[in-house]
Amino acid sequence: MTAVHAPGTPRIEADELVSTSPATGIEAGRLPVATEAAVRQAVDQARAASEWWAGLGFTGRRQRLLSWRALLAQRIEQLAELMHVEGGKPVPDAIVEVVTAIEHIDWAARNAARVLGPRRVRSRLILAEFSGHLEYQPFGVVGVIGPWNYPVFTPIGSAAYALAAGNAVVLKPSEYTPVVGQWLVDTFAEVVPEQQVFTAVHGLGDVGAALCRSGVDKVAFTGSTATARKVMAACAETLTPVLIEGGGKDAMIVDSDANLDAAAEACVWGAMTNAGQTCIGIERVYAVDPVFDAFVDKVVARAGRLTVGPEGTDIGPITMPGQIDVIRRHIEAAVSSGGRAVLGGPDAVQPPYVHPTVLVDVPEESAAVREETFGPTLTISRVRDADEAVARANALSYGLGGSVFGRQRALAIARRLRSGMASINSTLTFAGMSTLPFGGVGDSGFGRIHGEDGLREFGRAKAITRRRARSLLPSMTFERTPTDVARLVKAIKVMYGR
Repeated sequence: MTAVHAPGTPRIEADELVSTSPATGIEAGRLPVATEAAVRQAVDQARAASEWWAGLGFTGRRQRLLSWRALLAQRIEQLAELMHVEGGKPVPDAIVEVVTAIEHIDWAARNAARVLGPRRVRSRLILAEFSGHLEYQPFGVVGVIGPWNYPVFTPIGSAAYALAAGNAVVLKPSEYTPVVGQWLVDTFAEVVPEQQVFTAVHGLGDVGAALCRSGVDKVAFTGSTATARKVMAACAETLTPVLIEGGGKDAMIVDSDANLDAAAEACVWGAMTNAGQTCIGIERVYAVDPVFDAFVDKVVARAGRLTVGPEGTDIGPITMPGQIDVIRRHIEAAVSSGGRAVLGGPDAVQPPYVHPTVLVDVPEESAAVREETFGPTLTISRVRDADEAVARANALSYGLGGSVFGRQRALAIARRLRSGMASINSTLTFAGMSTLPFGGVGDSGFGRIHGEDGLREFGRAKAITRRRARSLLPSMTFERTPTDVARLVKAIKVMYGR
């Protein structure tokens, strides 16, 4: 019997990974599946290339990364169309994603020398005879395991920063969007043809596991929390350091002095963009009692206008067919436990699409509130005040991003959110700000991409001291005398004993 594959489901035929559109089933491309030996060979080639790449210095790497940035900008429509075909993402959303990725390449290239380059560090009085020097040296080869929901923005958030820091990169794209990943690698090779500095290996989860065990010097992973644990376990075998961005269940808090029109507009965008398939998407809202009803009405009105379908719509298909069952289960469980669908509901699930769904009165123990849904759905809960909203928002093990709408207390509320990031009077904007770090806490992972922290994530701190004078208080030598030790004790009491 011939196997039946849902549109968008990756399959392997004759050692090739076949990628198809989740909307139409049209083949997007075929790529060779990497064996474990092929993965190791790719890493070995990258290691040789990394020496040449690191030897270019910050100036040489900056010039080449900016050339790649320019090439992506020139071909933005081509890349967006490929993302639309392979992953189902609406073209305007794909363009926004590429624009954000281009911004991150530009910032990483322009700021790597300032953030990572050699610099003097002030010494303290107790070691005044030494000067301190600090620099960040590249790891060597960084393995990047990318997701399917943002197949350009997310892997570039690691790869561009790792490349700017002087590393070679081996990318394992998601099996749902391998053609987009290979496109990124191929365009980089156009501007850096000398060595295989940025390469890709393709396949299912076993290829990602092989990359973790291949001898790479660091792994940057984005995906589900469950898979993140497997990645960490594989990397632990060789003490390979990891950077993890796991799942999320981000909350928005709407305070009593919020601009409700602006809050509703941002909420619908944060919850429904990319069909809700966003790790930092808004999946829960806690609105204080005085504004709850008006806010719900405004959200329903805006979400109800969104169009769904394969072409020219606001919301495209669910990229990973298996996720549709999760979305359906969450909606049905929310309704059966007493929640109400004020927009959409169980009938909104029409594979490969899910229409916008807004749920209210959903119990906090429901899967729709506690588990990552990854669809164009939203729960809105009534709370007494901002304190209750913060308590509920922080009750989950996830802690990626979040949003607060309000005026007087918004900043204080945002600081109290147990999350790596937060937006005030907007949603998702921290992802596009290249000067800020991106990452979470708890089940949402650890480590940071983007910004100065993101650059440092891909360099080893190298500390160097250099003697510049004779020691006035010799201590770290067997030539010290009892008088030297007595002077040292006296100096410490004077300096720190008060």
